[in-house]
Amino acid sequence: MKKALITGITGQDGSYLAEILLEKDYEVHGIIRRSSSFNTERIHHLYTDPHVPDTRLFLHYGDLADSVMLVKLLYDLLPDEIYNLGAQSHVRVSFDIPEYTGDVTGLGTVRILEAIREAGLAKKTRFYQASSSEMFGKAREVPQTEKTPFWPRSPYACAKVYSYWSTVNYREAYHLHASNGILFNHESPRRGETFVTRKITRAATRIKLGLQEELYLGNLDAERDWGYAKEYSDAIYFMLQQDRPCDYVIATNETHSVREWCEEAFALLDLDYRDFVRYDRRYERPTEVNALIGNPAKARKQLDWEPRTDFKGLVRIMVDADLKLAQMERVLKQRPGL
Repeated sequence: MKKALITGITGQDGSYLAEILLEKDYEVHGIIRRSSSFNTERIHHLYTDPHVPDTRLFLHYGDLADSVMLVKLLYDLLPDEIYNLGAQSHVRVSFDIPEYTGDVTGLGTVRILEAIREAGLAKKTRFYQASSSEMFGKAREVPQTEKTPFWPRSPYACAKVYSYWSTVNYREAYHLHASNGILFNHESPRRGETFVTRKITRAATRIKLGLQEELYLGNLDAERDWGYAKEYSDAIYFMLQQDRPCDYVIATNETHSVREWCEEAFALLDLDYRDFVRYDRRYERPTEVNALIGNPAKARKQLDWEPRTDFKGLVRIMVDADLKLAQMERVLKQRPGL
């Protein structure tokens, strides 16, 4: 039985990846941060699913800022694969807490790579680094590929560039099986509600049911390459199954604006977004990334991976899921004793 360690297991990508690994009979370990409230709702079903024995999923308290914990954990687990998905991952928030973002999102990667060396796992353990399309920032070519130079435009993107090159350096210096997945924007019903796509679908469904009146957003003209996170997690897994480590762009090669996302989400509910969406400059970034679009040709050829869900299908998946959530919210509001 293979053993995998996932940082960020309670996040969107981590929860989908945990499902994949458990289905493939891995023993899965995840690092979670201690919180005063429960924060494991995205993986709760993995404990309650009778087809997934509890003995194959283990959670460990820790933090990417704690190198001693990481070394101790790797000595204890000796994992075959490590997927580093943990980070302070909100781009706008990174402008408010740049030092913390750099420490966790940037240096956190080096702490794991050093822990692999310290535990003597350089020849045993395969490492995946969650890189980001935000690294391209003010993109120098369209579409972006694995060879496109980086031009980061936020503290988050700068930290991700540091992690990317650290992963490449450890691969070349110490012969680690270490790969970067340069994932473009990927969404799902498990996306955090502060991220713009989920913010839109959550608000649209609540507005439809009379639970909310307006939605405030920043730049509606920003364009992104949006895919389905569940499918992108397949690509993450495929990368560590290759004989040779490498770096891959994971994208749809199609771009849409935030305005289009609003239009599509509200239209699915027979609403016009222009009646409800308001501009708030507080959501603008000090340095904006106007457009990103990725070419996944390398992943298509070497990983045999390609996106299956188109833009409209992705928006519908999220609207359908959030409509059910809003309906439950309305029932609870009408019957507070439940």
